Amino acid sequence: MLPGMTDPRQERRVSDPADLKAVAHPLRVRLLAALREHGPATATELARLLDTESGSTSYHLRVLARHGFVTESALGRRHPRERRWAAVHLTTGWSNTELSASDAGRQAAAMMRRRQVEVLVGDVEHFEAHLDDLDPEWVEAAGIGDVVTRLSRSSVAELWDRFYAHLDELRARDEADPTAVTVSIVVAGFPRTERR
Repeated sequence: MLPGMTDPRQERRVSDPADLKAVAHPLRVRLLAALREHGPATATELARLLDTESGSTSYHLRVLARHGFVTESALGRRHPRERRWAAVHLTTGWSNTELSASDAGRQAAAMMRRRQVEVLVGDVEHFEAHLDDLDPEWVEAAGIGDVVTRLSRSSVAELWDRFYAHLDELRARDEADPTAVTVSIVVAGFPRTERR
């Protein structure tokens, strides 16, 4: 768990479309990701990090707080009136089935999936722009792949469970490793229907 997190549970399961829509805003996704990666920060620190306006950053942090994604944190506070923010959970998840029961839910989940793709594209572009700055072993270890295969619903569910369990094991193993760095990992699994 990251410093400053207030909830020992790692994942926030979102069931209200309004909550998912709130976090799917482009700047809010970036703010939440920055707090999850770097720990508690002020709106000014986050604005500087993300090259945004402090007032806008503060507004969007309050929206995230209203929807339960961030909270005020005393960790690292340098002044009693300083307002530091921390992520409440390590990840955000939702039930596609539950959210697809309403138009608002479908729209919110679709927005969030698009944001995830935007983050992936940004990470790929950043990686490609900095290839010369990276250790060759990191260049070789990094990558992206796609596989199309036949699986049952239960096998896809099992794949997700095993993936996250293994990721948790690796994260714990590498916690004290000085060679470990922040890595962006995006996984997806969608059934293909006939395309026309």
